[in-house]
Amino acid sequence: MRLLVTGGAGFIGSQYVRGLLDGRYQAAGTGAALPGGDLITVLDKLTYAGSLDNLPVDDERVTFVEGDICDARLLAEVLPGHDAVVHFAAESHVDRSIGDASPFVMTNVVGTQTLLEACRAAKVERIVHVSTDEVYGSIDEGSWTEDFPLAPNSPYSASKAASDLFARAYWRTHGLSVSVTRCCNNYGPYQYVEKVIPLFITSLTDGGDVPLYGDGHHIREWLHVDDHCRAIHLVLTRGGAGETYNIGGGSEITNLELTDRLLKLCGADWDRVRRVPDRKAHDERYSLDSGKIREELGFEPEIPFGSGLASVVDWYRDNRWWWEKAKAGTA
Repeated sequence: MRLLVTGGAGFIGSQYVRGLLDGRYQAAGTGAALPGGDLITVLDKLTYAGSLDNLPVDDERVTFVEGDICDARLLAEVLPGHDAVVHFAAESHVDRSIGDASPFVMTNVVGTQTLLEACRAAKVERIVHVSTDEVYGSIDEGSWTEDFPLAPNSPYSASKAASDLFARAYWRTHGLSVSVTRCCNNYGPYQYVEKVIPLFITSLTDGGDVPLYGDGHHIREWLHVDDHCRAIHLVLTRGGAGETYNIGGGSEITNLELTDRLLKLCGADWDRVRRVPDRKAHDERYSLDSGKIREELGFEPEIPFGSGLASVVDWYRDNRWWWEKAKAGTA
């Protein structure tokens, strides 16, 4: 198999590539490990959130191509001969989208449509488009199934919702074998330092303060990135064309509780927390109904949130070289 991974030098994409190379999905019964004859092409623009430090680029099974998914000419050169595409490439930080939405529209909407069109021309057999639970908006009670209407509240989530609809349209119009995944909040190693968990860990490790939006009542659902990638590979190998799969972790906590856990794991007190004004249109609660992927594809999260979070704190403590480069903008 020849697999193209877009955004494969970013947080989730690089975890997926490393998992494929290590054979972790074979052990989970979600597909074969990559023997010497199978190849991965990583296409990444290497923006601030992507780094070759995240990838085993010396592995002979990996070919790295620096480039933009909006570049139709490049895609026409790279895609032919690939059997499948897993599409991670995206602008993903809500705060940045509030400041300037244009990069989100370009990468997430135009880039996804350009990639889908190139896949159609190259006759790629299978595509997984990786999305987010934020396309549903906010939910006060219960959990979203895949049939809930899309109601995004930030420019970021609006751009992802649009890209989801393009994926569906290319399946319906052109017959592409495309599946969409929508996951809850991820955490894990190699996550860029502007995201809340690595931001808190690295700031507390360095003796700094950490910001908490409002009173911290907002609720998020969390899943370790390795569990997320196992689910994505299940969708790639067993999922249905035109289908959407919610991927939830089942661990719903408030931002206040998350802050408390990170303070304790980092040996810090509440006097290190700065209360900051709440974000515009801040979604109150996310909660996914993951019954479909569990029942149809057999997915179950394996990493409990408590032990997973502790292991991530340890990883950032042990890999200061990585996050110092990221914070300095040299990764």
